[in-house]
Amino acid sequence: MEKRYVLTPWEVKGKIDYKKLIEEFGVKEIDDELLTKIKKIAGNLHILLKRRFFYAHRDLDIVIDEYEKGKKFFLYTGVAPSRSTMHMGHIIPFILTKWLQESFGANTYIMVPDDEKYWAKKGDLKSIREFAIKNIKHVIALGFDPDKTFIFLNTEYIKHLYEIALPIARYINLSIAKATFGFSGETSVGLIFYPALQIAPTFFEENRCLIPCGIDQDPYFRLQRDIAEKFGKNKAAEILSKFLWGLQGPDSKMSASKPETAIFLDDDPEIAKKKVMDAFTGGRATIKEQREKGGNPDICCVYQLYYILFEEDEKKLKERYTMCKLGNLICGDCKKELAERVARFLKDHQRKLKEAEKKIDKFMYDGKLAQEMWNKRFKIV
Repeated sequence: MEKRYVLTPWEVKGKIDYKKLIEEFGVKEIDDELLTKIKKIAGNLHILLKRRFFYAHRDLDIVIDEYEKGKKFFLYTGVAPSRSTMHMGHIIPFILTKWLQESFGANTYIMVPDDEKYWAKKGDLKSIREFAIKNIKHVIALGFDPDKTFIFLNTEYIKHLYEIALPIARYINLSIAKATFGFSGETSVGLIFYPALQIAPTFFEENRCLIPCGIDQDPYFRLQRDIAEKFGKNKAAEILSKFLWGLQGPDSKMSASKPETAIFLDDDPEIAKKKVMDAFTGGRATIKEQREKGGNPDICCVYQLYYILFEEDEKKLKERYTMCKLGNLICGDCKKELAERVARFLKDHQRKLKEAEKKIDKFMYDGKLAQEMWNKRFKIV
Protein backbone atom coordinates (compact mmCIF):
# COMPACT_ATOMS: atom_id res chain seq x y z
CA MET A 1 0.00 0.00 0.00
CA GLU A 2 1.38 3.40 -0.99
CA LYS A 3 2.26 5.86 1.78
CA ARG A 4 -0.11 8.79 2.18
CA TYR A 5 2.61 10.96 3.69
CA VAL A 6 6.15 12.26 3.19
CA LEU A 7 8.51 12.37 6.18
CA THR A 8 12.13 13.50 6.03
CA PRO A 9 14.21 15.85 8.23
CA TRP A 10 13.38 18.63 5.72
CA GLU A 11 9.81 17.88 4.63
CA VAL A 12 6.64 16.64 6.33
CA LYS A 13 3.45 16.24 4.30
CA GLY A 14 0.17 14.37 4.64
CA LYS A 15 -1.42 12.42 7.47
CA ILE A 16 1.34 10.65 9.38
CA ASP A 17 0.83 7.05 10.48
CA TYR A 18 2.61 7.24 13.83
CA LYS A 19 2.10 3.59 14.72
CA LYS A 20 3.64 2.56 11.41
CA LEU A 21 6.62 4.82 12.10
CA ILE A 22 7.32 2.95 15.34
CA GLU A 23 7.80 -0.23 13.31
CA GLU A 24 9.51 1.48 10.39
CA PHE A 25 12.07 3.34 12.52
CA GLY A 26 12.48 0.62 15.13
CA VAL A 27 11.67 2.88 18.08
CA LYS A 28 9.65 2.01 21.19
CA GLU A 29 6.34 3.43 22.32
CA ILE A 30 6.44 5.34 25.60
CA ASP A 31 4.37 3.07 27.85
CA ASP A 32 2.61 3.53 31.19
CA GLU A 33 5.41 1.86 33.14
CA LEU A 34 8.00 4.33 31.84
CA LEU A 35 5.72 7.31 32.48
CA THR A 36 5.12 6.10 36.04
CA LYS A 37 8.89 6.00 36.64
CA ILE A 38 9.35 9.51 35.24
CA LYS A 39 6.50 10.84 37.38
CA LYS A 40 7.95 9.23 40.49
CA ILE A 41 11.31 10.95 39.98
CA ALA A 42 10.05 14.32 38.66
CA GLY A 43 7.09 14.59 41.03
CA ASN A 44 4.67 15.23 38.16
CA LEU A 45 4.23 14.54 34.47
CA HIS A 46 4.16 17.15 31.74
CA ILE A 47 0.99 17.08 29.63
CA LEU A 48 3.07 16.55 26.48
CA LEU A 49 4.06 13.20 28.01
CA LYS A 50 0.81 12.44 29.78
CA ARG A 51 -1.17 12.92 26.58
CA ARG A 52 1.37 11.02 24.48
CA PHE A 53 2.28 13.89 22.16
CA PHE A 54 5.81 12.71 22.85
CA TYR A 55 4.97 9.13 22.15
CA ALA A 56 8.09 7.17 21.18
CA HIS A 57 11.69 6.84 22.32
CA ARG A 58 15.09 5.28 22.00
CA ASP A 59 16.67 4.29 25.34
CA LEU A 60 14.65 6.73 27.46
CA ASP A 61 14.15 3.81 29.84
CA ILE A 62 17.94 3.45 30.13
CA VAL A 63 18.30 7.21 30.82
CA ILE A 64 15.74 7.00 33.64
CA ASP A 65 17.23 3.81 35.11
CA GLU A 66 20.72 5.37 35.08
CA TYR A 67 19.37 8.55 36.68
CA GLU A 68 17.81 6.53 39.51
CA LYS A 69 21.28 5.07 40.13
CA GLY A 70 22.82 8.54 40.35
CA LYS A 71 24.08 8.96 36.79
CA LYS A 72 23.22 12.27 35.13
CA PHE A 73 22.27 12.93 31.52
CA PHE A 74 22.31 16.03 29.34
CA LEU A 75 19.78 17.47 26.90
CA TYR A 76 20.32 18.46 23.29
CA THR A 77 17.84 19.90 20.82
CA GLY A 78 17.74 22.68 18.23
CA VAL A 79 15.88 24.80 15.75
CA ALA A 80 16.82 25.62 12.17
CA PRO A 81 16.22 29.24 11.10
CA SER A 82 13.15 29.46 8.85
CA ARG A 83 12.24 32.26 6.47
CA SER A 84 9.92 33.60 9.15
CA THR A 85 9.76 33.61 12.94
CA MET A 86 8.93 30.54 15.03
CA HIS A 87 5.38 29.22 15.31
CA MET A 88 3.60 27.12 17.95
CA GLY A 89 4.78 23.87 16.40
CA HIS A 90 8.43 24.92 16.70
CA ILE A 91 8.35 25.52 20.45
CA ILE A 92 6.89 22.17 21.53
CA PRO A 93 10.28 20.38 21.81
CA PHE A 94 11.59 23.36 23.80
CA ILE A 95 8.63 23.29 26.19
CA LEU A 96 9.38 19.68 27.09
CA THR A 97 13.16 20.28 27.12
CA LYS A 98 12.71 23.10 29.63
CA TRP A 99 10.56 20.86 31.84
CA LEU A 100 13.19 18.11 31.69
CA GLN A 101 15.91 20.64 32.57
CA GLU A 102 13.95 21.82 35.60
CA SER A 103 12.88 18.33 36.70
CA PHE A 104 16.25 16.61 36.35
CA GLY A 105 18.76 19.48 36.64
CA ALA A 106 20.22 18.64 33.24
CA ASN A 107 22.60 20.77 31.21
CA THR A 108 20.95 21.78 27.93
CA TYR A 109 22.56 22.42 24.54
CA ILE A 110 20.59 24.11 21.76
CA MET A 111 21.95 24.11 18.22
CA VAL A 112 20.89 26.76 15.69
CA PRO A 113 22.16 25.36 12.36
CA ASP A 114 22.43 28.42 10.16
CA ASP A 115 24.92 26.51 7.99
CA GLU A 116 22.39 23.78 7.18
CA LYS A 117 19.81 26.31 6.01
CA TYR A 118 22.41 27.96 3.78
CA TRP A 119 23.48 24.64 2.24
CA ALA A 120 19.83 23.76 1.69
CA LYS A 121 19.56 27.03 -0.32
CA LYS A 122 17.02 28.55 2.07
CA GLY A 123 18.35 32.12 1.79
CA ASP A 124 21.51 34.16 2.03
CA LEU A 125 23.69 34.03 5.14
CA LYS A 126 22.71 37.52 6.32
CA SER A 127 18.95 36.86 6.31
CA ILE A 128 19.44 33.39 7.80
CA ARG A 129 21.47 34.91 10.63
CA GLU A 130 18.74 37.51 11.30
CA PHE A 131 16.08 34.80 11.61
CA ALA A 132 18.43 32.70 13.74
CA ILE A 133 18.83 35.51 16.29
CA LYS A 134 15.04 35.96 16.39
CA ASN A 135 14.64 32.25 17.08
CA ILE A 136 17.20 32.40 19.86
CA LYS A 137 15.26 35.19 21.57
CA HIS A 138 12.04 33.15 21.38
CA VAL A 139 13.77 30.15 22.95
CA ILE A 140 15.22 32.27 25.76
CA ALA A 141 11.76 33.75 26.42
CA LEU A 142 10.50 30.25 27.30
CA GLY A 143 12.46 30.45 30.55
CA PHE A 144 15.54 28.22 30.38
CA ASP A 145 18.18 28.40 33.10
CA PRO A 146 20.96 30.65 31.69
CA ASP A 147 23.69 28.88 33.67
CA LYS A 148 22.63 25.42 32.52
CA THR A 149 21.88 26.29 28.89
CA PHE A 150 24.24 26.89 25.97
CA ILE A 151 22.75 28.17 22.70
CA PHE A 152 25.10 28.27 19.73
CA LEU A 153 25.11 29.20 16.07
CA ASN A 154 26.95 26.60 14.04
CA THR A 155 28.87 29.16 11.99
CA GLU A 156 30.19 30.71 15.23
CA TYR A 157 30.91 27.50 17.11
CA ILE A 158 32.26 25.63 14.10
CA LYS A 159 35.86 25.29 15.32
CA HIS A 160 34.66 23.36 18.36
CA LEU A 161 32.05 21.38 16.44
CA TYR A 162 34.57 20.46 13.79
CA GLU A 163 36.85 18.80 16.34
CA ILE A 164 34.07 16.28 16.98
CA ALA A 165 32.54 16.16 13.49
CA LEU A 166 35.87 15.32 11.85
CA PRO A 167 36.12 11.73 13.17
CA ILE A 168 32.33 11.26 12.94
CA ALA A 169 32.40 12.07 9.22
CA ARG A 170 35.05 9.42 8.68
CA TYR A 171 32.54 6.73 9.64
CA ILE A 172 29.64 8.00 7.48
CA ASN A 173 30.23 7.17 3.85
CA LEU A 174 28.23 8.47 0.89
CA SER A 175 26.25 5.24 0.50
CA ILE A 176 25.06 5.40 4.11
CA ALA A 177 24.21 9.11 3.83
CA LYS A 178 22.23 8.57 0.61
CA ALA A 179 20.36 5.59 2.04
CA THR A 180 19.52 7.46 5.26
CA PHE A 181 18.58 10.88 3.88
CA GLY A 182 17.83 10.31 0.20
CA PHE A 183 20.60 12.62 -0.99
CA SER A 184 20.86 12.88 -4.77
CA GLY A 185 23.29 14.17 -7.35
CA GLU A 186 21.75 17.62 -6.86
CA THR A 187 22.47 17.77 -3.11
CA SER A 188 25.19 20.19 -2.05
CA VAL A 189 28.29 18.63 -0.50
CA GLY A 190 27.74 20.92 2.49
CA LEU A 191 24.38 19.34 3.22
CA ILE A 192 25.87 15.87 2.82
CA PHE A 193 28.49 16.73 5.46
CA TYR A 194 25.93 18.36 7.78
CA PRO A 195 24.80 15.13 9.58
CA ALA A 196 28.26 14.89 11.14
CA LEU A 197 27.74 18.37 12.62
CA GLN A 198 24.24 17.60 13.94
CA ILE A 199 25.56 14.46 15.60
CA ALA A 200 28.55 16.26 17.19
CA PRO A 201 26.76 17.74 20.27
CA THR A 202 25.70 14.25 21.36
CA PHE A 203 29.34 13.91 22.51
CA PHE A 204 29.55 17.22 24.41
CA GLU A 205 29.61 15.36 27.74
CA GLU A 206 30.61 11.91 28.94
CA ASN A 207 27.08 11.48 30.31
CA ARG A 208 24.38 10.08 28.05
CA CYS A 209 22.63 12.54 25.74
CA LEU A 210 18.81 12.74 25.62
CA ILE A 211 17.32 14.45 22.57
CA PRO A 212 13.71 15.75 22.59
CA CYS A 213 12.73 16.24 18.95
CA GLY A 214 10.18 15.54 16.24
CA ILE A 215 10.29 12.00 14.90
CA ASP A 216 11.43 13.38 11.52
CA GLN A 217 14.86 14.07 13.08
CA ASP A 218 15.41 10.46 14.11
CA PRO A 219 17.57 9.50 11.06
CA TYR A 220 20.43 11.71 12.28
CA PHE A 221 20.59 9.96 15.61
CA ARG A 222 20.22 6.47 14.19
CA LEU A 223 23.57 7.20 12.56
CA GLN A 224 24.95 8.42 15.89
CA ARG A 225 23.88 5.18 17.54
CA ASP A 226 25.60 3.18 14.80
CA ILE A 227 28.98 4.83 15.37
CA ALA A 228 29.01 5.89 19.07
CA GLU A 229 30.59 2.70 20.35
CA LYS A 230 33.44 3.04 17.84
CA PHE A 231 34.54 5.99 19.99
CA GLY A 232 33.73 4.30 23.30
CA LYS A 233 30.82 6.74 23.81
CA ASN A 234 27.19 6.38 24.81
CA LYS A 235 24.49 5.92 22.23
CA ALA A 236 22.20 8.96 22.23
CA ALA A 237 18.70 8.52 23.63
CA GLU A 238 15.69 10.18 22.05
CA ILE A 239 12.21 11.23 23.09
CA LEU A 240 10.18 11.68 19.92
CA SER A 241 7.11 13.79 19.25
CA LYS A 242 4.28 13.88 16.80
CA PHE A 243 3.59 17.04 14.78
CA LEU A 244 1.22 19.85 15.59
CA TRP A 245 -1.50 20.05 12.95
CA GLY A 246 -1.82 23.12 10.83
CA LEU A 247 -4.97 25.21 11.18
CA GLN A 248 -6.37 23.78 7.93
CA GLY A 249 -7.02 20.28 9.21
CA PRO A 250 -5.46 17.03 10.51
CA ASP A 251 -3.64 16.40 7.21
CA SER A 252 -1.90 19.79 7.38
CA LYS A 253 1.13 20.87 9.41
CA MET A 254 2.01 24.30 10.75
CA SER A 255 4.42 25.70 8.18
CA ALA A 256 6.48 28.88 8.10
CA SER A 257 5.98 29.02 4.34
CA LYS A 258 2.17 28.93 4.70
CA PRO A 259 1.19 31.67 7.18
CA GLU A 260 -2.48 30.65 7.10
CA THR A 261 -1.59 27.26 8.64
CA ALA A 262 0.29 28.60 11.65
CA ILE A 263 0.11 30.76 14.74
CA PHE A 264 3.45 32.59 14.87
CA LEU A 265 5.02 33.78 18.11
CA ASP A 266 5.33 37.26 16.62
CA ASP A 267 1.69 37.38 15.50
CA ASP A 268 -0.35 40.29 16.78
CA PRO A 269 -2.69 38.66 19.34
CA GLU A 270 -5.71 39.99 17.46
CA ILE A 271 -4.49 38.41 14.21
CA ALA A 272 -3.89 35.13 16.06
CA LYS A 273 -7.45 35.25 17.39
CA LYS A 274 -8.77 35.63 13.85
CA LYS A 275 -6.69 32.65 12.73
CA VAL A 276 -8.22 30.54 15.50
CA MET A 277 -11.72 31.66 14.50
CA ASP A 278 -10.98 30.58 10.91
CA ALA A 279 -9.46 27.21 11.87
CA PHE A 280 -10.78 23.86 10.65
CA THR A 281 -13.03 22.07 13.15
CA GLY A 282 -14.94 18.83 13.42
CA GLY A 283 -18.21 20.72 13.57
CA ARG A 284 -21.34 20.35 11.44
CA ALA A 285 -22.53 22.64 8.68
CA THR A 286 -25.18 24.31 10.87
CA ILE A 287 -25.78 24.89 14.57
CA LYS A 288 -29.01 22.86 14.30
CA GLU A 289 -27.14 19.88 12.86
CA GLN A 290 -24.42 20.26 15.48
CA ARG A 291 -27.02 20.12 18.25
CA GLU A 292 -28.61 17.03 16.73
CA LYS A 293 -25.58 15.00 15.65
CA GLY A 294 -22.70 16.43 17.68
CA GLY A 295 -19.22 17.34 16.48
CA ASN A 296 -16.04 15.35 15.95
CA PRO A 297 -13.22 16.59 18.19
CA ASP A 298 -10.90 13.86 16.86
CA ILE A 299 -10.41 15.79 13.59
CA CYS A 300 -10.67 19.28 15.08
CA CYS A 301 -7.64 21.61 15.02
CA VAL A 302 -9.14 23.71 17.79
CA TYR A 303 -9.56 20.73 20.12
CA GLN A 304 -6.03 19.58 19.32
CA LEU A 305 -4.63 22.91 20.51
CA TYR A 306 -6.55 22.55 23.77
CA TYR A 307 -5.29 18.98 24.08
CA ILE A 308 -1.62 19.73 23.49
CA LEU A 309 -1.04 23.23 24.83
CA PHE A 310 -4.03 25.10 26.19
CA GLU A 311 -5.91 22.90 28.69
CA GLU A 312 -3.92 21.27 31.47
CA ASP A 313 -6.96 20.23 33.52
CA GLU A 314 -7.82 16.63 32.57
CA LYS A 315 -11.38 16.87 33.84
CA LYS A 316 -12.12 20.05 31.89
CA LEU A 317 -10.56 18.61 28.73
CA LYS A 318 -12.72 15.48 29.00
CA GLU A 319 -15.83 17.61 29.55
CA ARG A 320 -15.03 19.64 26.44
CA TYR A 321 -14.62 16.46 24.38
CA THR A 322 -17.89 14.98 25.64
CA MET A 323 -19.87 18.20 25.19
CA CYS A 324 -18.63 18.46 21.59
CA LYS A 325 -19.59 14.85 20.81
CA LEU A 326 -23.05 15.34 22.29
CA GLY A 327 -23.67 18.60 20.45
CA ASN A 328 -23.78 20.63 23.64
CA LEU A 329 -20.79 22.76 22.60
CA ILE A 330 -20.89 24.96 19.51
CA CYS A 331 -17.69 25.49 17.52
CA GLY A 332 -17.95 29.26 17.64
CA ASP A 333 -18.00 29.28 21.45
CA CYS A 334 -15.14 26.78 21.64
CA LYS A 335 -13.08 28.85 19.20
CA LYS A 336 -13.69 32.10 21.08
CA GLU A 337 -12.39 30.64 24.32
CA LEU A 338 -9.29 29.20 22.63
CA ALA A 339 -8.69 32.48 20.79
CA GLU A 340 -8.57 34.31 24.13
CA ARG A 341 -6.16 31.76 25.60
CA VAL A 342 -3.88 31.98 22.56
CA ALA A 343 -3.93 35.77 22.71
CA ARG A 344 -3.00 35.74 26.41
CA PHE A 345 -0.14 33.33 25.72
CA LEU A 346 1.22 35.54 22.91
CA LYS A 347 0.97 38.73 24.98
CA ASP A 348 2.86 37.09 27.83
CA HIS A 349 5.46 35.55 25.52
CA GLN A 350 6.03 38.82 23.66
CA ARG A 351 6.52 40.62 26.97
CA LYS A 352 9.17 38.04 27.91
CA LEU A 353 10.71 38.44 24.46
CA LYS A 354 11.70 42.00 25.31
CA GLU A 355 13.56 40.73 28.37
CA ALA A 356 15.18 37.95 26.32
CA GLU A 357 16.94 40.58 24.23
CA LYS A 358 19.04 41.50 27.27
CA LYS A 359 19.96 37.87 28.03
CA ILE A 360 21.32 36.64 24.70
CA ASP A 361 24.99 37.00 25.67
CA LYS A 362 24.46 35.00 28.85
CA PHE A 363 23.05 32.03 26.94
CA MET A 364 25.51 32.21 24.06
CA TYR A 365 28.78 33.48 25.57
CA ASP A 366 28.86 34.58 29.22
CA GLY A 367 26.74 32.17 31.26
CA LYS A 368 28.35 29.42 33.32
CA LEU A 369 27.77 26.63 30.79
CA ALA A 370 28.44 28.89 27.80
CA GLN A 371 31.85 29.90 29.16
CA GLU A 372 32.73 26.26 29.79
CA MET A 373 31.83 25.38 26.22
CA TRP A 374 33.83 28.19 24.62
CA ASN A 375 36.90 27.19 26.67
CA LYS A 376 36.46 23.46 26.12
CA ARG A 377 38.48 21.35 23.73
CA PHE A 378 37.09 18.08 22.42
CA LYS A 379 38.78 14.86 21.51
CA ILE A 380 36.64 11.77 20.90
CA VAL A 381 39.33 9.56 19.35
